[in-house]
Amino acid sequence: MSSTPPSPLRPVRARRLPLAGVLRPGKPSDIWFKPACSVVVATAIPNLTLLALGRLDLVMYTMAGSFCALYAHNLPYAARARALAWVVLGMAASIAVALVTASLTGSAVVLVAVGAVLAALQKTLCDATRIGPPGHLIFTFISSATLFAPQSIGQVPGHLALTFAGGAVAWLVGMAPALLRPHGPERRATARALHAAAAYADTARTDATGAAAERARSAAAGAVHAAWQSLLAAGSRTAARRALARLVVRAEEALAMPGAADTTALRGWAAGLRGTGAVPRPHDVRPGEEDELLGVDAELAGPKVPLWRRLAPGSPLLPIALRTAVGCALAGYGSLALGIGRPYWALVTAASLYQANVTLTWNRGVQRVVGNLVGVLAFAAIAPFAHLGHAELIVSCLLLAFGAEALMSRNYWMGSVCVTPMALLVTEFARFQQPGELILDRVVDTLVGALLGIVAAVAVTNRRAGDQIERAIGSAELARERAEAGLAGAGAVEPARRHLTAALVDLRAAADAAAGEWWQRALPEQRVVDAERAGHRTLAATVRRQSGENGQGTRPRERVADAWEGARA
Repeated sequence: MSSTPPSPLRPVRARRLPLAGVLRPGKPSDIWFKPACSVVVATAIPNLTLLALGRLDLVMYTMAGSFCALYAHNLPYAARARALAWVVLGMAASIAVALVTASLTGSAVVLVAVGAVLAALQKTLCDATRIGPPGHLIFTFISSATLFAPQSIGQVPGHLALTFAGGAVAWLVGMAPALLRPHGPERRATARALHAAAAYADTARTDATGAAAERARSAAAGAVHAAWQSLLAAGSRTAARRALARLVVRAEEALAMPGAADTTALRGWAAGLRGTGAVPRPHDVRPGEEDELLGVDAELAGPKVPLWRRLAPGSPLLPIALRTAVGCALAGYGSLALGIGRPYWALVTAASLYQANVTLTWNRGVQRVVGNLVGVLAFAAIAPFAHLGHAELIVSCLLLAFGAEALMSRNYWMGSVCVTPMALLVTEFARFQQPGELILDRVVDTLVGALLGIVAAVAVTNRRAGDQIERAIGSAELARERAEAGLAGAGAVEPARRHLTAALVDLRAAADAAAGEWWQRALPEQRVVDAERAGHRTLAATVRRQSGENGQGTRPRERVADAWEGARA
């Protein structure tokens, strides 16, 4: 391992918080329609049932379970089944704490404190488990609203049962596409890897050493790594998944040797993965021959890291958890001090801000404020229709839920334009209210929550971000040395290459997170660049070694069957 000393602890000026580009729309997610359709179906079924029973006052409890349909759409179905079950259990646990607390006390001071602690726990666990969008925000939104809903202890079991019922519907909706396209998530992950590798190859040919090439290479490495993870998480080894693995190998080769990559073929294979047709076969694979791959093995990203280790003292997640707890408490109590009737809106606003660093948190704060202010105007326009009756109210909420997911991946503020009126309409399932009062409360709570949330993000420093970079550099250098030892014949190349790929992805994430912190020592930017370049050179050498293009003859390719069977043994 390199003996390069850590960077000296030199103070630097606080970084400027940007405004340019914060509201610029981006490219939508390639699967935005999946969570959008899923949440509409999962919400409509219990809502219409309650409408028929005349009990729309219970919508909040079924909606807690229904919103679980927003999660895990990027996971293969075997992994999705487990992840969705845990999401439902986590939601039920959050609701249970909120229900019991609300039944035992009506003190707003206590309720805000419990809500802030819950928000911090939800943020930390969602980050540690890497559940993905929409992260902790749905948990916090539902549990915080439930905290301020009057309860009696005798109502808790029934309300909790409604949450489980909504969660069961969400689980079924989330798993239903497996009947039509059982390999859909793996196909999409493979297509992303092919597209990213092709983009890097194009960029490297015109800007081989520039910043654009570095960014494209990091993006391609992350996409290839994610594709391998998706394939290993998919469950049983099938012919389709073996064919997908062959394509990921081609993306890996393009990443290692961009000058020799056939970008037209890469993009053609990616296009061929749409729909349910046969997985494209590279031209150099003969029909019927034994499937063989480069470097497919069990140790894709190394041993699984236990959850408790991600939460141990020294974890980079803990400063963000503290920020969340402090910011949510400040926002809730600030709202109470102003006499606002819904302090949980301010609490949720603060909870929605916290990202990996202060800069990203600031960006989210600007997006949240703009989206909510535009959203209350949208509510003013929608309210007359929604107030025509309960059926119209349900239709309005369903359309807004779909719109939120359609726009959220383009920019958070655009999604918030739909989330804000939906959140206001949800409060009216029990009884219709005056739009003017709701709008005023929402605007004030948004401004209070955003302002105090940003204050907490700046005040609660994250000095561990620099330490995390040092650890990531050390891990990358150690993984590179192991891969080089494998090249020299002192160990297995394939596991070492997977470890190195994972280490480089983690290093880039740590560097990006630390770069956006305010009060931070001087970052070892050059060491990060040097470690990344050295690591990618070693990765290229391992791929050339496996494909027999190093001028020293070919090495027999490992069969995917042997590799995967050994991996799962």
